[in-house]
Amino acid sequence: MEDNIEKQETPIINLTNVDVYQKKLLVLSQVNISIRKGEFVYLIGKTGSGKSSILKILFADIPVVGEAASIAGFDLKKIKTRQIPQLRKKLGIVFQDYQLLSDKTVIDNLLFVLKATHWKDKNAMLNRAEEVLTLVGLATKDFKYPHQLSGGEQQRVCIARALLNNPEVIIADEPTGNLDPITAEDIFSILHDINRQGTTVLMATHNFSMIDKFASRTICIEDGKLIDSLL
Repeated sequence: MEDNIEKQETPIINLTNVDVYQKKLLVLSQVNISIRKGEFVYLIGKTGSGKSSILKILFADIPVVGEAASIAGFDLKKIKTRQIPQLRKKLGIVFQDYQLLSDKTVIDNLLFVLKATHWKDKNAMLNRAEEVLTLVGLATKDFKYPHQLSGGEQQRVCIARALLNNPEVIIADEPTGNLDPITAEDIFSILHDINRQGTTVLMATHNFSMIDKFASRTICIEDGKLIDSLL
């Protein structure tokens, strides 16, 4: 019983005394963040404050400098290069600039990711791709190319892509930065719906009107320090 309680209390995201760099410039010192499974957390701060660098540390795009860092059961200080694909299979990453393959249809963008993450069964792959497209309201757009979609639709495809492997955590970096207010609200709503199903979400954003509308725990980077709304 005690082991189960301890396991439940282990944070799904943890940074302990981590220094955050942009290129070689130290922007944040001794960062401490602890996020429980199932939380929805906003990360806010001015451009250049270190938000994106924190996210890059979490998906092992830049190395950890500091005492400890972990996400979804992976020790980011000790992670080997060959383990990074396994880590990213547990994470869903949503970027501001979509990063869709322009020469592939929506469905082929998703199938490409499934192949890259070692799915083999073609029917299972198609079923999963259609399932996540339905979740984000794009069931009829599967054979469109990215350029035939609106910005909001492209971001929905990105969210669908992030959901393919049933991630434990979604990391979203300014997912509504290029979108109009109505479309931005749709994206926030989708991510909160996903969170209500139990997926942890960490979102870097400047969209304060949406934070007011979809209130949740907020970590603010200000003057080189982290201010947590929980504290």
